[in-house]
Amino acid sequence: MSPSADGAGTARPAGPPAARLQVQRVRPAYRQVADELRSQIMRGALAPGTRLPAESELTGMFGVSRSTVREALRVLTSQHLIDTRRGVQGGSFVAAPDPAQVVEDVGGALGVLVATPRLGMSDLLEARLLLEPAAARLAAQRAAPETIEALRIAASSPRDPRDPSGFVEHMDFHTTVLMATGNLMLTMMGQPVGDVLRTRLDRAAVAPERWTEVDSCHAEITEHIARGEAAEAEEAMRSHLLDLRELYSRPGAWKAD
Repeated sequence: MSPSADGAGTARPAGPPAARLQVQRVRPAYRQVADELRSQIMRGALAPGTRLPAESELTGMFGVSRSTVREALRVLTSQHLIDTRRGVQGGSFVAAPDPAQVVEDVGGALGVLVATPRLGMSDLLEARLLLEPAAARLAAQRAAPETIEALRIAASSPRDPRDPSGFVEHMDFHTTVLMATGNLMLTMMGQPVGDVLRTRLDRAAVAPERWTEVDSCHAEITEHIARGEAAEAEEAMRSHLLDLRELYSRPGAWKAD
């Protein structure tokens, strides 16, 4: 290492290089408060309907300012873990997590992401191709008679005159297949993708006969599930989704942002 000079011009050896320390930022206080309350809600220490202590009490319990407590409560409200009510009997109350609300939130977030370069429609279609054939197999193995009836109704639902494509009914069929697995997680994973397709696909640009083909595919998948033909149901769903992916990949298939 080359020497350096002091103010008098005298050469002196350079000192050792400065150490590079990995500094880990401390999480904001409001997030730490939110995390602790969320943990208590998730493990059942705070049951649904429980009224949380007043803000003044929470500031003392956590040793933070009132503004920090309020921000923590806003985080939990946005996650639908607490409800805030006004009035004499008001306050912050623990809410039971609602899967439908979670699905709606995820669908909204995906809708935002697909409008950016970070997530494309091709990513959603690929994920769907992995998820729904497996769901069709499970549905064939598990579906109860009333579930099969629901599938048949979904597969043959009349089209809304306001939407000749029948796209909403078609997506409802796919959601019903997911629900027929009896696995809530599969439904929560698959339904948000359908919600994005529901809002982003330019259905008017698709030839009407293609939607008739979709109806036929849904009827075939339904009968495989009804007969408990797991492998056939899985393959029929995979073939159907591959056809749809080709349809969705056409120029002009998606609405402009």
